[in-house]
Amino acid sequence: MKEFIKKTIMVFMLIANMQHLVLGQETEIPRQEINAEKSHVNFQISNLKFRTVKGTFTEMQGELSFDEEDLSICSFNVCVNANTVNTSNKKRDKHLKKEDFFNVVEYPQICFESNSITQSEGGFKTVGLLKMLGVEKEVEIPFTFDGDTFVGNFEINRLDFKLGEQTGTGMVGDKTAIEIKCVLN
Repeated sequence: MKEFIKKTIMVFMLIANMQHLVLGQETEIPRQEINAEKSHVNFQISNLKFRTVKGTFTEMQGELSFDEEDLSICSFNVCVNANTVNTSNKKRDKHLKKEDFFNVVEYPQICFESNSITQSEGGFKTVGLLKMLGVEKEVEIPFTFDGDTFVGNFEINRLDFKLGEQTGTGMVGDKTAIEIKCVLN
């Protein structure tokens, strides 16, 4: 009799596990690690209306989950260290870290958190919140994925984030082109 009860319980457990698989309960994909040494955010912005300043942020970190087969369970929550701003001009970089631009003491990170990830004609698109200088703004980032590398390009208006708002648009342009390269380990 005890043997019959054990077998019956095991059959019910097996059926319950099979129902879980068949009903397609939401699965969770493992978090993927960012290779901080190979990942960066590049930007370019006009300077004095006739030059372009190019720069980079590094020390990318965060959590991301990506599965091309099921985008509904994917997410990005990624930050860069604002103090790593590098335009290849030490004097300018020191100024960019101060209160009137990136204010790295009070706002040490620039972050993006996705709300959705979808397929697009040229690859994929994520929509989410870009957080910089205490301002959160929804942005759309078209991106590609090739094996272990995400590359996304988009544009922001720096004034939407109060970035250098005391500096006129004649001195520094208001539109900033951004390229994100995120490499996985």
